[in-house]
Amino acid sequence: MTTYKDAGVDIDKANEFVRYIKEKVRKAFPGGTLTDFGGFASGVSLKGYRDPVLFSSTDGVGTKLKIAQELGIHDTVGIDLVAMNVNDVLTTGADPLIFLDYIATGKIDLEVLKKVIDGIVEGCRRGEVILAGGETAEMPGFYPDGVYDLAGFCVGICEREEIITGEEVSPGDVLVGIRSSGFHSNGFSLIRKVLKDRGIKLTDSVEELGGAVGEVLLTPTRIYTKEIKRLRKAVKVKAIAHITGGGIPENLIRVLPKGVKAVIEKKTIPQNPVFEWIQNLGNVEEKEMFRTFNMGVGMIVVVSEKEKDKALEALGDDAFLCGYVERGEKSVEII
Repeated sequence: MTTYKDAGVDIDKANEFVRYIKEKVRKAFPGGTLTDFGGFASGVSLKGYRDPVLFSSTDGVGTKLKIAQELGIHDTVGIDLVAMNVNDVLTTGADPLIFLDYIATGKIDLEVLKKVIDGIVEGCRRGEVILAGGETAEMPGFYPDGVYDLAGFCVGICEREEIITGEEVSPGDVLVGIRSSGFHSNGFSLIRKVLKDRGIKLTDSVEELGGAVGEVLLTPTRIYTKEIKRLRKAVKVKAIAHITGGGIPENLIRVLPKGVKAVIEKKTIPQNPVFEWIQNLGNVEEKEMFRTFNMGVGMIVVVSEKEKDKALEALGDDAFLCGYVERGEKSVEII
């Protein structure tokens, strides 16, 4: 008699994984959802809003997953998954509310996926968001053994009057950057190509990086929930850009209205040796670096010049002035 398990799908193992997640979620987010985790859908209460607007985002981790899977380090990419979605929602002025994950793999490896979930739960804790549900798809014949892919979905909420649109950005405003923790989850196809071309192994130790290549590359994406919430309480935020794929030029321009351009002063950006290392190793032009990586800036916020000191104080030591807004054709200039 042929069974589903013979075809490569182990329902019992999948159920065990769901039980693990349910227990993890119950401890991490007590009373967070109205329905039992593992049902067909989850609900959360909305309280204290007069005219609420929901914002949503979806994203993955990209080829950073290949490094995690090659090294057998699986918890950090769970943090990355939450970060990429939560940080996008934060740019709208919304508070992240719920997060859902999608895990696809050829064969469920419980120990591996438990580590992934541990990272997702930790990311949700850092992002102040509830893990409300998810899906684990076992797809034999589609993914090779030992391979999995991740996708995330985040929903946030805010009052309509508090939505951040970028429409009020005007000449004379200032740009405040917040440090990134490294490459975050973008540019890894280029990183992997450079490493391959130069014969660099993930286990190689590099003095200027202060550790093994792979471990440095797997530094989790920083989550900015706490900083952005403090900032919104302190000043009027005109725009927020999450610096992801496309770097500063392709992301900052998305929050600018017509008739203004943003000028980034690269000398103001705190140095992180990982960027100079990959640039020199791969002989990558500076323009290409800025269009691929965050270059040390995870978020850029726009505030009025008169509120810059309050903004810097609210954001803490990892914030810095990195440019200004002037009249001109909608664009981003790096000088």
